[in-house]
Amino acid sequence: VQLQASGGGLVQAGGSLRLSCVVSGGTFSTYVMGWFRQAPGKELEFVAYITRSPGSTYYADSVKGRFTISRDNAKNTVYLQMNSLQPEDTAVYYCAADYTVRLYNRPADYDYWGQGTLVTVSS
Repeated sequence: VQLQASGGGLVQAGGSLRLSCVVSGGTFSTYVMGWFRQAPGKELEFVAYITRSPGSTYYADSVKGRFTISRDNAKNTVYLQMNSLQPEDTAVYYCAADYTVRLYNRPADYDYWGQGTLVTVSS
C-alpha cells in the first residue's frame, strides 16, 4: 500500500489550502484514514480522521470548524480542506491509513503512511 500526499505550499494567514492523499496498492474503501502533522521541533499530532464510507469524521480541537476531511472512494483519495489557516498550522502534514484503528488519534495505530507535504502559513 502506498500513500502519496500533495497540495502543500506557502499561504498567508487567513488563507486556504486543500491537501490530497492518493492511496494505491490496496482497496481504498476498506481503509480508515487519518491526517497528522508535525511542526518543527514538535511531536507528531493528530489532525483529522474519517471512517469508511459513509465516513464519520473526527477532528483535533485546534482545527475543528476550520478543517474538513473527506474521501472519494472512486478516486482512492482522501482530502483535507484547510480554511482560516494560521501560522501555528505550519507543519509537515502526513496522511495515514489502516483497515482499523483502536485509537484514531494515535499515530502508532496506523500501518501505512504517506511521505508528507509541507504547509507554511505566513503572518
